[in-house]
Amino acid sequence: MSRSPPDTATDAAGTTARQARRGHGRVTLRQVALAAGVTSITVSRYLRDASVVAPDTAARIQQALSSSGYVPNKQAGLLASGVSNIVAALLPNLANSIFAETAQGLSDGLQAAGFELLIASTGYSMEREEQLLRALLGWHPAAVVVTGRRHASGALKLMTDARNAGTPVIEIWDHRVSRPASKASPFTQIGFNHADVGRAMALHLLAAGHRTLAYVDSGVSEDYRAHERGTAFKQVARAAGAQVAVLVAPPGDAFEAGRHVMAQLQTARQPRATAAAFANDNLACGAMLQAQRAGVRVPQDLAVLGFGDFALGRQLTPALSSVQLPRLAIGQHTAQALLDAIRMGKPAEAASLPWTLVSRGSTAAD
Repeated sequence: MSRSPPDTATDAAGTTARQARRGHGRVTLRQVALAAGVTSITVSRYLRDASVVAPDTAARIQQALSSSGYVPNKQAGLLASGVSNIVAALLPNLANSIFAETAQGLSDGLQAAGFELLIASTGYSMEREEQLLRALLGWHPAAVVVTGRRHASGALKLMTDARNAGTPVIEIWDHRVSRPASKASPFTQIGFNHADVGRAMALHLLAAGHRTLAYVDSGVSEDYRAHERGTAFKQVARAAGAQVAVLVAPPGDAFEAGRHVMAQLQTARQPRATAAAFANDNLACGAMLQAQRAGVRVPQDLAVLGFGDFALGRQLTPALSSVQLPRLAIGQHTAQALLDAIRMGKPAEAASLPWTLVSRGSTAAD
C-alpha cells in the first residue's frame, strides 16, 4: 500500500505557523544592536543600567529602541538568571497621597537603574499582605519592600526566607529599635519612629496651655502606626497631669469621619477637650470643616493638630498645624539602599529620616 505524498500546502502552512509561534514577530536584541552599530551585549548592558554606557552610544541605542519598538522578553531573562529586575513594594493604600509620594520616590530611583517597580495595595490587612507576598515572590523579585514592622506569622516566614536566599527586604515608614535588642526587627527599616511623633504632638498641645486633650485614632484596626502615635500621645499627656480621651474615627470616608468626630467632641460631657490631635490630616480637615459649619472657633474653642501635612490643610482658615513627613525621601532612600544592596551584595542600610511638627493657626496659643 503506497503512501500519499505529503500535502505541500499544509506542510508549508504548518511550518509557517511554527515559525510564527517561535518568533512572535518581535524585534530581537540583535536587530537593535545592528541598528545602533553596537554589540548585543552593549544593548543588554544599556537596558540594565544606561549610566554604564557612553553617552553617544546610549543615544544611538535609545534611537534604535525607539524606532524599532523593541520589547524585552522578561520571561527569557528570568529563566536565564533566576532573578527578575522587578522590585515588589507593598503599600497600605494607593489612593492616599501620603504613600503615593513614597511610590514616586521608589520608582524614580529604581527606574533610572534599570529596575521596575511592581506595587500592590494591602488595604492595611496583614492577611492580604501575606497573600500578596506569596504571589509576588513567585516572580523572584530582585528586592521586596513592605510597609511597617508588624506582619502576620506567615508573611514573616516568607520575608525571612527571601532574605536568607539573598533577596533584600526593607520595611519602610517605620524605624524603631526595640529593647531588648534581641526583639528588634530582623529587617532593614527606613522611616521614622511613630511613638516619637505621638509624644511631640502631645507636647505641642501641652506647651500651648491645654490640659484637656483628645486623640482621634484611625478607624482602621490594622493601622498600627496611628495607634502607636496615640498610645505615646496619651502617655505623655497623662504624665503631665492632663486629662486625655481617645476617640476612634468611624470607618469609611476620612473627611466624613472627621466631621462625625467633631460633633462627638462638642457633645461630650464635661470637661470638654480644648485640643485634639488627629491620626491623619484628612480626619483633621473634616473636623475643621465641621467646626466652621457648627460655629466652633479654631483654635479658641478647640485647637486641631493633624498628621501628614497635606496641601488641603494649609489652605484652610486657620491653616492646619500638622506633622510634615519625609514621604518622598522614604522612597528615594529605599531605592538607593536597595540598589547598593543588590550591586554590592550586602545588607541594605537602615535610615531614620527627619520629620517636623509645623505650627500654624489651628493650634496657635492666645
